[in-house]
Amino acid sequence: MVESMNRPALLLVLHDVAPPTWADYQPFVKAVDALGDVPITWLVVPDYHKHNNLDAHPSFCRQLSARVARGDELALHGYFHSDEGPMTLNPRDWFLRRVYTHEGEFYRLSQEDALARLRSGIEMFHRHDWPLEGFVAPAWLMSQGTRQALRQLPLSYTSDSQHLYRLPDFTAIEAPGLVWSARSAWRRGVSKLVNDRREQRWEHAPVIRLGLHPVDMRHEFSHQYWLRTLERLLDKGRVPMTKSQWLALQNNRMGCAA
Repeated sequence: MVESMNRPALLLVLHDVAPPTWADYQPFVKAVDALGDVPITWLVVPDYHKHNNLDAHPSFCRQLSARVARGDELALHGYFHSDEGPMTLNPRDWFLRRVYTHEGEFYRLSQEDALARLRSGIEMFHRHDWPLEGFVAPAWLMSQGTRQALRQLPLSYTSDSQHLYRLPDFTAIEAPGLVWSARSAWRRGVSKLVNDRREQRWEHAPVIRLGLHPVDMRHEFSHQYWLRTLERLLDKGRVPMTKSQWLALQNNRMGCAA
């Protein structure tokens, strides 16, 4: 444990985990498992796009339970992972909700609506006996109402693209992350250049997150990038952990410092 506290960490995070995306992830997860003990944080969507309620997919749920049993973490990732709210005339809102993503489910929710969806997600985790500490909003977009709702719930953390936040006070912890935009060939090319530069810049960072999406797995170029990057960071001595494991170590550090 002391050695792990003193070595830089690596957090492997799979976004948009749901029955329709499992086929995308399966070959990559099999390759990761072959590397040895590399725990994964799975960001699970309870009812992906309103057509994939997990309760209707017992076989998939059993697979998630098996991942928990082997040391992985499941975190709540929205509820529907789709943004169907009315569009405003605000240019920034239009860009974030129609160019950057169409899935910023929690970007415009009121506190009441956010609380209802979060509680429904928590209840689903409880039905399947899945431990739950974290919530990650789709596309990392959260309204003020969502933030207020999270302060009322028994969750330990949330995150954006470059930070983890302890709940309920939203204490920020720097946790830089690599992520791709893989929807087109030119986006994949730019993503490779940007992430190579970021990896060099963060060579000595205490933690690096790898944030994978299903679309990354549909292209050999991005699929191989993630596998090679994972292997390279492990070879450099980074300790693979789940998000909740790494946060627990930060709490231990704070306790030791006190």
